[in-house]
Amino acid sequence: MNQNTFRAFKSHNYRLFFMGQSISLLGTWMQKTAVSWVIYSYTHSKTMLGLSVFATLMPSALFTSLGGVVSDRYDRYRVLLATQILSMVQALLLTLVVYYKDNAVWEIIGLSVLLGIINGFDVPARQSLVFSMVDDKKDLPNAVALNSSMVNLSKLLGPAVAGVAIAHWGEVVCFGINALSFVAVIGSLSLIRLPKHIAKERTQNILGDLKDGIKYVKETPSIGFIILMLSAISLFGLPFTTLMPVYAKDIFNGTAKTFGFIDSAIGLGAFIGAIFLASLMPETNLSKVLAINTFVFGFGLILFSHTTVYPLALLFIMIGAFGMMSQVTISNTLIQTSVAPAMRGRVISLFVMSYSAMVPIGSLLVSTVTKYIGVQNTVLGEGILALFIGIVHLRFLYKPVGAKASPPEGLDIR
Repeated sequence: MNQNTFRAFKSHNYRLFFMGQSISLLGTWMQKTAVSWVIYSYTHSKTMLGLSVFATLMPSALFTSLGGVVSDRYDRYRVLLATQILSMVQALLLTLVVYYKDNAVWEIIGLSVLLGIINGFDVPARQSLVFSMVDDKKDLPNAVALNSSMVNLSKLLGPAVAGVAIAHWGEVVCFGINALSFVAVIGSLSLIRLPKHIAKERTQNILGDLKDGIKYVKETPSIGFIILMLSAISLFGLPFTTLMPVYAKDIFNGTAKTFGFIDSAIGLGAFIGAIFLASLMPETNLSKVLAINTFVFGFGLILFSHTTVYPLALLFIMIGAFGMMSQVTISNTLIQTSVAPAMRGRVISLFVMSYSAMVPIGSLLVSTVTKYIGVQNTVLGEGILALFIGIVHLRFLYKPVGAKASPPEGLDIR
């Protein structure tokens, strides 16, 4: 770390946002860990495990484009506040369901679908709002990287805490803590002071706005390439996390603690990767860093896939997670720093959709493939595919992926 690592904290609004989200995300990752463990413990089905991931991410993917239009048309701050309140209600319902009913698999999946719909509106508003919270726009890449470090520190701590909590007090404690954690983020949002939102006159309906966003991406190759590559890595590489409960229970003959520590190793690697990205100088060629770290991700998965020595496996998956971190974070940074401001919500929603649609599809795909070639060979294959995607990055590295994008002619981007 250096003096550049935390420069976005100079902005008062961003500091408040960061603190509230940090607490909330710890609860979020405890809940995610508990959901995966409960589903696999009840069903012992890799397919149901994949379905539980699909249930959250696919609705998010389906609604995120609408969420992006809503983010561009209305007050992003109020949209975010509403989604956080609804997420707290979802966590409370999940707590009650798990507490009062045994083997509540389908109820959990149903509430996961509800959370996915909420996230479809939450993520575009939250990502777009970061731009407004940073006073010096030169600090925006640092803010995006710090957001990633926040997510991955939560992923580092949350699963480990969840593993201990599940072993000693049961899964319901994780869901209850997540519900309480939303008090922090709602409180921090209430203290943020942003310029008053000025509603703009609209000359077309929501569908027209959505079409303009898609046209903008199609006619801006620098952004389109980023989204395409993220879609590929999200389909063929990132779904490896779906199989981690299987590694914990079947490969390493472990318990919820074993699963928690594997998830924490992934979180630690990603957190180190995020701090590394936050420490980069502003003039760093992020496209080159993205290409190199795609290879790191692939090699990490390959080394992890057939390792049966638990400590060594934790090291390899941590290396893979270091490279994995760049996929979403750098892609987000390149888009945030190049997109036209009035298109920000719509483009970010398409960016999010490239992740949230492909990961659940990939999760179902890898869950199915494991039936034919086994869990370890499936993860090996994901690592090899990641290397191929890294080669594509190198092939297009000469293109100015991070170049300033201008709106295509004829678009209404007011």
